[in-house]
Amino acid sequence: MRYPIANDARLQQLSLDEARAAIRLETDGLEALAAGLDGAFVALVELIQKAPGRVVLSGVGKSAHIARKIAATLASTGTPSQFVHGADASHGDLGMITSADVVLMLSKSGDTAELAPLGDYCARFGIPLALVTARPDSRLGKAANIVVTLPDVPEACDITAAPTTSTTMMTALGDALAVVLLRRRGFKAADFHVFHPGGALGSALLTVDEVMHKDAELPLVGAGATVGAAIIEMTSKGFGCTGVIDADGKLLGIITDGDLRRHMADGLLRQTAVEVMTTSPRVIGPDALLSEALRLMTALTPRITAIFALDGQTPVGIVHLHDCLRVGLA
Repeated sequence: MRYPIANDARLQQLSLDEARAAIRLETDGLEALAAGLDGAFVALVELIQKAPGRVVLSGVGKSAHIARKIAATLASTGTPSQFVHGADASHGDLGMITSADVVLMLSKSGDTAELAPLGDYCARFGIPLALVTARPDSRLGKAANIVVTLPDVPEACDITAAPTTSTTMMTALGDALAVVLLRRRGFKAADFHVFHPGGALGSALLTVDEVMHKDAELPLVGAGATVGAAIIEMTSKGFGCTGVIDADGKLLGIITDGDLRRHMADGLLRQTAVEVMTTSPRVIGPDALLSEALRLMTALTPRITAIFALDGQTPVGIVHLHDCLRVGLA
């Protein structure tokens, strides 16, 4: 059940005005962050890219929540990462961090007491330490090897100065870091699917090869086969079509139910497959995304219900529209 909207028009407008003002303050913060990015950010990218270990994100309070989110985003986009809470680090979790890792702390003030033991640990064992902060001259700022400075902008909550604009900037900075690293590593959608096998996102990132029917399931006839033989092949395989191949196994064309209707006449069953086939069927590669196969089948005219996957010119699989439905893509 939905809750009713307040009847007081003045109160409604006040709420909207306050919300828009808060969003605009955070937008201003993001603009300032983008404009102020400098060599420190580039140095952080290069440090993480060259590190043999993981990126260890840490923070306390609201920054800890953002650090956990950034760690998850980095890990899902090809940069091994983990989160260590600043308050837990000095109670045994320092053992999770190795000399091969890079530590990235988030602290607006740069003087978060709970993060001090982690900073000391990094200095003691020569672990690279990066800091995202609004105060580069803080204690942690002076201890860090790289400092990415947040711009000096007001928090969206002007009454308490609760972390709002600052945490939004931290989140955006983490997303930017993940995107840049993703591109530098040549990370692709197919790689992303490895870490996201479930849900709608996983279905969208499936490749044709993971779903297609192959080998004995492929409906194929030779160029000299009769239409009668082609119909038998179509019926036995159940895809509503059959590919027509030459002596080398290369695809020459495809016969569909529509082709049969268009050539319906006496003697049709005695004609050869080459005489009735469509000579330029839509095809796709086995490494392509399944979503692209779905687009080729449904977004173009005429719509089709099955598409062959080719390795070069040789059919290696077939995907039916029902396969897309089966995995939750359509």
